[in-house]
Amino acid sequence: MRSQFNSPIIVLGARFLAPYIMVFGLYVIFHGHYSPGGGFQGGALLAAAILLIRVATGRRVSRLLIKEFATTPLAVIGVLIYFATGFAAMITGGYFLDYGQLPIPGMEPMWLRYTGILIIEVGVGLAVAAILVMIFDNMVKGEDYA
Repeated sequence: MRSQFNSPIIVLGARFLAPYIMVFGLYVIFHGHYSPGGGFQGGALLAAAILLIRVATGRRVSRLLIKEFATTPLAVIGVLIYFATGFAAMITGGYFLDYGQLPIPGMEPMWLRYTGILIIEVGVGLAVAAILVMIFDNMVKGEDYA
């Protein structure tokens, strides 16, 4: 990004709002399995908070939140969480993403489904947040090279 806002009001506003947006994003992810919301919406909120800081303060300060090289591994980890949960159910004899078949000892099927959906929401949220930040970073790089 070639320019950043040098206004202290904008920087203060971004720094004030970003933590609240992140907390709400985490709330949406962790409560998405039994209320409206979920991994995609929560991940988009997390990415919005990071991008708000990046737009308001520029690259130097925003790299403190998440480095550009870390977005791809985080997205891969999110996708792996999703598929590992699905395949774990298949290995124990169920269908893909059959949460009742997850190999967690000592849990009733209802709690297995509850936990399985929560694990999926965390994976999706992580992948969505990392990919949205990665898209923004690549767009900004393209703008700088033009």
